[in-house]
Amino acid sequence: MHHRALVVLCCAALLAACGSDRPKTDTPPAPAPVAKAKPAKVLGPLPAYQRELSGTLLEVPAGAEVELALLVIDERNRPQRLLASSNLTGTGQALPYHLRFNPEAFPAGARVELRGRASRSGQLILHLPPVAIAQAQTQATGPLRFEKAP
Repeated sequence: MHHRALVVLCCAALLAACGSDRPKTDTPPAPAPVAKAKPAKVLGPLPAYQRELSGTLLEVPAGAEVELALLVIDERNRPQRLLASSNLTGTGQALPYHLRFNPEAFPAGARVELRGRASRSGQLILHLPPVAIAQAQTQATGPLRFEKAP
């Protein structure tokens, strides 16, 4: 019976040690960090071997994920080759973009378009009507307006 009492006493001591409160501290816990929007990626100066499309995207809601692509399009209106792409996050205001591409990859005589879409939680909410890009040179498209997705 002596061993049983010792085992019970050890178990009680173990439970008491594990159940004790944490020591109180004078400093309150740090507040949770607030999620901030990612700043626009700074690309630096344009290298001599690249060209750039730039402009602003309008009507993009805050938090929407925007995908832009410079594509070679065939006669059936299907994308055939990706020349450049960019991913941005909407801010609810005019969203500037810079899309760099290699002019040597730009096919002569082919149809090239800038296309875009915006999604939220994986669901397509907006699309950019295709913008024809005729020449492989640096150019500003100006403000481009997104439309509601069908």
